Amino acid sequence: MNSNFFNTILFTLCIFSLTVRAAEVSFTIDDPGVQSAPEMTHLQVGKKLQETLKANHLKTILFVCGMRVDSSDGKKLLSSWDDEGHILANHTYSHKNYNNSQITFDFFTQDIRKNENLIQEFKNFKRFFRYPMLKEGDTVPKRNGLRTFLKDNKYSVGHVTIDASDWYISNRMVEKLNQGKKVDFEAYKKYYLNHIWDRAQYYNQLSKEILGREIKHNVLIHHNPLNAYFLGDLIQMFKSKGWKVISAENAFKDPAYSFSPNNLPAGESLLWALAKESGKYESKLRYPAEDGEYQKEEMNKLGL
Repeated sequence: MNSNFFNTILFTLCIFSLTVRAAEVSFTIDDPGVQSAPEMTHLQVGKKLQETLKANHLKTILFVCGMRVDSSDGKKLLSSWDDEGHILANHTYSHKNYNNSQITFDFFTQDIRKNENLIQEFKNFKRFFRYPMLKEGDTVPKRNGLRTFLKDNKYSVGHVTIDASDWYISNRMVEKLNQGKKVDFEAYKKYYLNHIWDRAQYYNQLSKEILGREIKHNVLIHHNPLNAYFLGDLIQMFKSKGWKVISAENAFKDPAYSFSPNNLPAGESLLWALAKESGKYESKLRYPAEDGEYQKEEMNKLGL
């Protein structure tokens, strides 16, 4: 066989292998709201996020918590997302922690219906549901009852695979802006990108160990100034690491999103929950899986 031809075949196979094995990631956005920050209104936050997604030919799923947008300004914000063709999905009306013993099944299902009544008028409303704080129930009756309710009402659970604390980083940045302090945006960007990449590596490794493959990931981020400033950088970071960035609805076609781990308390990242259910990671899993407290000390040291 001609050596040049053989080398070409090997090169093609290598490229094909790399293409097949490339990790895939999408972004879903929680909690659009009408609160503004210095230098950026809620509408400007939305517009910047939409422009970044459009520039990268991506669509997201916006998980809407009704109490944050139940106003004329809020509906204007949701309309701007709807007009851009992004999916609007249910995140309850009141954003209550379903693992709280005071939050009953009856209250929670009524809260889901209340939110549905608010957002079902939008043409891109689809029946995806995400639990607030990713908490899926503290008892078997609550957990299983809600899963049955969602199935009966034709909702798919909007599981998260890569969870993180972007909300905490953004809150700290906005607090400094509100106080009139000088903000080192480059330092916040660096910290944020490193934080997300660290969590992505962690959850991707869990995926490989538990599922034997790399799931089509979705990263939970929030509708906030941090992502308005840096979502474009975040997307480029994943691309530079060899990951393929895809639209959110594409990610949810991965069959792993149909899993319902039987843990108590239930919830967290889907991959964290699957690891917990396996019984093999008891000494390696922290609870909660993600929280701003885990970032507090390091951010204090960095002056962020």
